[in-house]
Amino acid sequence: MDYPIATEFDVPFTPETVLRAYARGMFPMGDDDDDLIYWFRPDPRAIIPLDGFHISRSLQRTLRRGVFEITYDEAFADVMSGCAEDRPVWITPRVQALYEDLHARSRTHSVEVWQDARLVGGVYGVQVGAAFMAESKFHRVTDASKVALAKLVERLVARGFEILEVQYLTEHLAQFGAREISLASYLRRLRRAAARNPRFAP
Repeated sequence: MDYPIATEFDVPFTPETVLRAYARGMFPMGDDDDDLIYWFRPDPRAIIPLDGFHISRSLQRTLRRGVFEITYDEAFADVMSGCAEDRPVWITPRVQALYEDLHARSRTHSVEVWQDARLVGGVYGVQVGAAFMAESKFHRVTDASKVALAKLVERLVARGFEILEVQYLTEHLAQFGAREISLASYLRRLRRAAARNPRFAP
């Protein structure tokens, strides 16, 4: 897959500019080497249709067995740290600090997956109106990140969200029903979704 070339965004890296960027279809990534923030605006864009989420039979069985406890927005910083274990290049301390600031403003959210009182998986992302931009997920035991994604979709549907954006289409995400749409189509959907503001967590 050919990713678009990132460019440095010549504005302060603040919660306000980050939210404005997401509303315009961009997202940031940090860089450990130079401590700069780079911005991406892929075309096409990957989404998971909320009415077309695919769950394998094995994942359905895992969900039915109830082997995990699920919480929402209770351990956001820990979820980001878990994701950074596998992706240290772009989830830099600078990025994590800003997203934690956004979380304090109820603009970023997380799904936490627990087993025996231990955080074993999760997913986090950014909310812009009725759109949710999933940033990263992680697991420490089998299926924990898949359960996190399934519970994220369940929560978004229940709360009336319209978009689940996942940046780039990968073989892993395709198994859940992810597909590509043009950037223009994504931006049209994003503008509509931004007019509403459903509540993600109580």
